[in-house]
Amino acid sequence: MDENVVKIQGFCNKVLANLEKVIVGKKHVLEQVIVGLICQGHILIEDVPGVGKTIMARALSKSIGCSFNRLQFTPDMLPSDVTGVSIFNQVSREFEFRPGPVMAQILLGDEINRATPKTQSALLEAMEERQVTVDGVTYPLPKPFMVMATQNPIEYEGTFPLPEAQLDRFLMRIRLGYPQLTDEIHILELQQIRHPIEGIGIVASVEDLLAVQESAKYIYVSPAIKRYIVELVRATREHQDVYLGASPRGSLGLFRAGQVRAAIMGRDFVLPDDIKYLAPLILGHRIVVQPASRLRNLTPDQIVAEVLGYLPVPSVEISKK
Repeated sequence: MDENVVKIQGFCNKVLANLEKVIVGKKHVLEQVIVGLICQGHILIEDVPGVGKTIMARALSKSIGCSFNRLQFTPDMLPSDVTGVSIFNQVSREFEFRPGPVMAQILLGDEINRATPKTQSALLEAMEERQVTVDGVTYPLPKPFMVMATQNPIEYEGTFPLPEAQLDRFLMRIRLGYPQLTDEIHILELQQIRHPIEGIGIVASVEDLLAVQESAKYIYVSPAIKRYIVELVRATREHQDVYLGASPRGSLGLFRAGQVRAAIMGRDFVLPDDIKYLAPLILGHRIVVQPASRLRNLTPDQIVAEVLGYLPVPSVEISKK
């Protein structure tokens, strides 16, 4: 087996086993989060309250020993509450930068759609350029840097929908969903004495993560798969029910995530199945449906499924030569 595949698979298995001690019965969702982490992408977790969105982000940071900050978004929050602020020091007679919560390796933005668009936009530079600019001075963010943002879809009062530019910066949107009956009983048993997150430790270092992120770039993607990715994204732009399709950032996200998923599955090459599995997660939140089509209750996920249904799947080429 390829050395890069062994390294990525080993990292994923260690972190996944640790996360499953806290989040019960959601192995596929945890794998998606690990894919996003290795891709250096950001994750939008959209689900109802109480299913474990916040605890999942905390467990991930504990598993790899990353610095972690939690930011509770509210309508009265200012951009400086996110990025930091310059304060005048009366002793030194100079301005000093006090870093905000964004200066962490894993940032949890809780209920991001409760903040005003002005505050939401404070994250744009951080998420794409991995730096923040305060009073004309640019400060680099630590490596690795990942934003995990949560929003509750049913709470419409007092919320501000995320703008397209913000949504596009999230690699994928995932949903946890309610646990199965037996899993929920297991959750009660696990938390009877104390919360299981208190018992988990570090299973991989930040250096391990950075090495795995580099290794993922060498997973082979055939020209046919690259073409399939681009044709898939272009089809979302040309669909009659779509007002705004997925951007080239979506193509790149699908490409990178495909490499990581292939390695996690034990392969050193990407298959069309990897792309088909990841497409709804990576493209769904980037698509804006036409107003008339929204009246028919047509969703972006349905459009992605439709495109995947009619687009020809390429033959698999696994040779790198």
